[in-house]
Amino acid sequence: MAQARPSMQELIGRRRRAGFVGRGGERAAFRANLDLAPEDERHRFLFHVHGNAGVGKTFLIRELEQIARERGALTAYVDEGAGSVPEAMAAIGHQLAQQGHRCKELERQLAAYRERRHEAEAAALALDPEAAPRPSTGALAVARAGLVGLGMVPGVGPFAGALDADRLAQGADRLRAGLSARFRNQEDVNLVLAPERELTPTLLGELAAAASAAAWIVLLFDTYERTGRFLDGWLHEIMTTDRYGTLPANVVLVTAGQLPLAPARWGGFADFVADVPLGPFTEAEARGLLADKGVRDEPVVAEVLRLTGGLPVLVSTLAETRPADPRDVGDPSGTAVERFLKWEQDPVRRATALACALPRTLDADVFRAVAECPPEEFDGLYAWLRGMPFVSERGDRMRYHDLVRAPMLRLQRRQSPRGWAERHRRLARTFARWLRETEAALEPGEFWKEEDWRELRLAESYHSLCADPRTALPAVLADVVTACDHGDDVLWRWVRLLVEATEDTGATGATAATGATGARSLESWGSALAEAFAADAVAGVAALLLDRARAEEPWRPTAHAVRGDALARAGDQQGALAEYDRALALDPGLVRALRGKVLARSSLGDYGAALEDLRRVLELEPDNPYNVFLRGEHLRMLGRYDEALADLDHGISLDPGQSFAWASRGAARLARDELDEAQADLNRALELDPDYAWALARRARLWRARGDRTRQLADLDRALALQPDWAWGRCERGDALRKAGRDEEALTDYDRALALDPDYASAYASRGASRANLGHLQEALADLDRALLLNPVYVWALQRRAEVHRRLGATARAEADETHAARLSSPAPPPPRHHPSSAN
Repeated sequence: MAQARPSMQELIGRRRRAGFVGRGGERAAFRANLDLAPEDERHRFLFHVHGNAGVGKTFLIRELEQIARERGALTAYVDEGAGSVPEAMAAIGHQLAQQGHRCKELERQLAAYRERRHEAEAAALALDPEAAPRPSTGALAVARAGLVGLGMVPGVGPFAGALDADRLAQGADRLRAGLSARFRNQEDVNLVLAPERELTPTLLGELAAAASAAAWIVLLFDTYERTGRFLDGWLHEIMTTDRYGTLPANVVLVTAGQLPLAPARWGGFADFVADVPLGPFTEAEARGLLADKGVRDEPVVAEVLRLTGGLPVLVSTLAETRPADPRDVGDPSGTAVERFLKWEQDPVRRATALACALPRTLDADVFRAVAECPPEEFDGLYAWLRGMPFVSERGDRMRYHDLVRAPMLRLQRRQSPRGWAERHRRLARTFARWLRETEAALEPGEFWKEEDWRELRLAESYHSLCADPRTALPAVLADVVTACDHGDDVLWRWVRLLVEATEDTGATGATAATGATGARSLESWGSALAEAFAADAVAGVAALLLDRARAEEPWRPTAHAVRGDALARAGDQQGALAEYDRALALDPGLVRALRGKVLARSSLGDYGAALEDLRRVLELEPDNPYNVFLRGEHLRMLGRYDEALADLDHGISLDPGQSFAWASRGAARLARDELDEAQADLNRALELDPDYAWALARRARLWRARGDRTRQLADLDRALALQPDWAWGRCERGDALRKAGRDEEALTDYDRALALDPDYASAYASRGASRANLGHLQEALADLDRALLLNPVYVWALQRRAEVHRRLGATARAEADETHAARLSSPAPPPPRHHPSSAN
């Protein structure tokens, strides 16, 4: 059978690799490391290549990858094309599959992760969950809210499913039960909450299986100055701890970036890390590369060495042109790239190389759109360009090296400013057309969720900014506002877009549209947004936009709401309310701001004002089931059960598939002592979501009302298995154990609840009661004193303290507590306890 001919990509790779000269010491050290058994103390498990741009880091680690493959290794290469740990894992799995080891379980989990995250984002967009702020720390603030069921208390409420999936990492442990309201099993919840935690053990298992059949596995992580921000801690953890399982000993990692590894994290592990600093080529290495390309004339070599400073990318570029005379190396005021184009005699190649520097990345489609050549020459020129030393492969795309692309852009911009602008306009129109084609297959609400759409939008925006910053900047800034709602990773890409446009245009005379964004330079926007993002992510970016925006900016109300959401998630409810009010002053019909006010007011205990805001929300969106559920839950929390049930009945008729609506109605019916109806609703909630911790805890109260302590404890045990760090659930189970006479066990739950929330009044009171039952009266008195300090109108705690005072012989104090408790209890009922155990 005839052997298959190699592909074009393989041939190009061979040719490029055949020309790799230099870095002999680094290559030899890596090769020698693969000759050492992992048990050998000289063996290194991590190679970190670092050095300034242009020193050839990518070329070197690609060479190391080839060396590894020659030794029978499976390899995977990851660069900034991966924007997160799950994306890096996907790249590793895909490349291992290409080499014959398919990671089926990892593929399954990654597919589930993408699907579940997509579902969470879709629900978030549908319900405007950005307005649902994350509560301030401590259950006292939670207690004031009295809205464990509204998603402001991630992890326990029936509305917790409406949380913004792109913010889940800010409180992962407390968000678990919230997503349980949306997903049917705990694995899906965990995938969205903490994908690294769920996916990493699977990846390590796949690597272990592959390692048993391969000499080595070599994982290479390039552009570490960018990818390290999310990869560095993860790699350190999988290498130095067994939190996710064990990493096979025959795995070698290679990282490459501009900076050395952080000593605070890696300083204590020098015995298994090989530090590989790269500088410019030595003179011998540069001469060797030039000689290999046929450039041996001493005056020419000397001039190349002088002009390039030994930077490998520039030495390689000049070597490819094979200058025969020092005059070809030319005017010292020029750049190496300009001389490369000067030497290229083929005008088509020259024009193509310049034109293809304009896009940030290239694939075959972009090449065809930008290349200035006859159509019949596309394939040949594309292959030629891919073989150039300044072009690197990044996944399915190519990218010019920054040190080469930047002077090419400057050359075109200076030689023909009008031609520069017109080329970028053509590219912007091309990407806009592709964007419309992509949109035709999507619903408008899905655009921002689709990676392909975002890439096209970024490309269109980049070229529009390069063509005419004055005209394009307002629309791009509006996109920055929208990007704030889609997670820090997405927002950073838009901030980076402005930074890159600043660099690539020179930002000379590039000003925003006067009267729209003020006379601000593109440069000032790019650098300022980058600083704001680094300081405070969404909140910082939104604040900067608002500081610079004029009153008539159409996106200004949304920017205020975005900032309000960010402040609310950080626990600053008063600051959030101020931002929502500013948004509504500009746009009284902005529902997300109104809904944000509802939840912020609720978290501050102002339920009446929250209900008034909800009235306006329902006027604007009467058919949104979430709004109906929201009002019903508020009414339930206030004890207005008839009105609550009317809303919840209506909401369920609009959307009968929402488990948190059934659970909320079950809680309302339970409060009215309608036990059969409450049981049916809570059972239905748990049929829709068997892992719904809040519904389990609520049903446990139903079993308590029925006197079925066995089922009560069973539901509480299961709820806490799902949500172990749930202070309210711990206190609930402690109460159940105390009433069953199991005070020692109850104390364990109360202790845990108070460790989670040191200001939990009900937990102090309940622990005091259990300590009194056990005869520890002084400790009981201290707990009850603390509970009443936190909540002076806590009738049950007053009654329990009176009992302890009597047992201690303090009759006067006992009578004072009893009198105070009676006065609070009659004739009006006491105000709601400022704690979830009663408020919920």
